[in-house]
Amino acid sequence: QVQLVESGGGLVQAGGSLSLSCAASGRTLRGRAMGWFRQAPGKEREFVATINWSGSTTYYAASVKGRFNISRDNAKNTVYLQMVSLKPEDTAVYYCAARSEFVIATRARDFGAWGQGTQVTVSS
Repeated sequence: QVQLVESGGGLVQAGGSLSLSCAASGRTLRGRAMGWFRQAPGKEREFVATINWSGSTTYYAASVKGRFNISRDNAKNTVYLQMVSLKPEDTAVYYCAARSEFVIATRARDFGAWGQGTQVTVSS
């Protein structure tokens, strides 16, 4: 079973930037597509971004497209989420997730391993 640990969350002003990291241990991320999801208080967990095994294919939620960038370094067993032009509505706990398939997915149920989450708070 792969273990995922997110880091990089914090408090930032609107318009600012943050970079999240997701480090895997236990098992390699080889052959696994990865995703980022987020959950705001009182709301359901929602898809943010996904990347395939090689990094050649990415897909974003409409609400973050053009502002967020997902990438991965397979040699370091790490996935990243770079966020710019942050808005108060981006405030949420951000979760990293891994699936056992190499192709991308956008549904939470398609991912079998999850991190504990990291808080991102954007002040207005």
